[in-house]
Amino acid sequence: MSIVLITAIFALGLALVLGIALGFFQEFFKVERDPLIDKVRAALPGANCGACGFPGCDGYAVAVASRSTETTRCTVGGKPTAAALGDLMGVNASVEEIVAVLACQGSKEHAPVKGEYVGVKTCRAAKLSAGGTKLCAWGCLGYGDCTKVCQFDALHMGADGLPHIDFDKCTGCGKCVAECPQMIIKKVPKERKGSMVVCSNRNTVKAMVMKTCKVGCIKCEICVKNCPEKCITMVNGIPQVDYAKCTSCGVCVSKCPTKVFKMLQYDVVVGKTIGEKRPAVEAAPAKAEA
Repeated sequence: MSIVLITAIFALGLALVLGIALGFFQEFFKVERDPLIDKVRAALPGANCGACGFPGCDGYAVAVASRSTETTRCTVGGKPTAAALGDLMGVNASVEEIVAVLACQGSKEHAPVKGEYVGVKTCRAAKLSAGGTKLCAWGCLGYGDCTKVCQFDALHMGADGLPHIDFDKCTGCGKCVAECPQMIIKKVPKERKGSMVVCSNRNTVKAMVMKTCKVGCIKCEICVKNCPEKCITMVNGIPQVDYAKCTSCGVCVSKCPTKVFKMLQYDVVVGKTIGEKRPAVEAAPAKAEA
């Protein structure tokens, strides 16, 4: 008998023994899978977007079933998924629907560029290599990095050079928020009411703001002085609204000279208040602007 044949027979015998041993140990030491994991997984939408903070729906299902995380972290599934997971886990689950909002109006018409950019046509590359392409250092760079990472076809570049959001498709997963090098895409509760500043220009010099963008916040603080609820404060050069106090009166919107204030329920998340009448804005005392 040749040595080759002996070696082959020995290898086959060894493989057989190892196979039997592995099968035995697998059966002997196996850990029963919690059937609740499969039920939770079936209730998830299967987008595997990672918005919940876990590596896909499988990872989130394991975490929910083991009660190591909340049942409300799936933004894609929204309220129906949260309710289904709440029923499975025996908890009350309420979740806010989140959408992405662009805090910039610096379109091609309003925000001039520094010059011709000849580098890689992505926002991140333009930011790293040239410090941006527009005179406004805080504005949208317009190369659509955010649109390329959106899994839900909710972001598209418009002819004005800005990304436009389809709020019917947006799930608030936050991928565009993380991708934007300018950090000007914000996650906002879809049902939130009140005003919002759609500008991220933090330059405190009025003349420079006006030079770099025709629709930028010029830090005049008219909004702060005229707000009847005193719910607007300046934070790092941008007016911030306290939504616990805001009554959607619209005074800040009507008074803003560069129209950077928009009402969320009428002007930003368009379509969610169809048929709702915008309230009339009463004129604020003239001395408040002084």
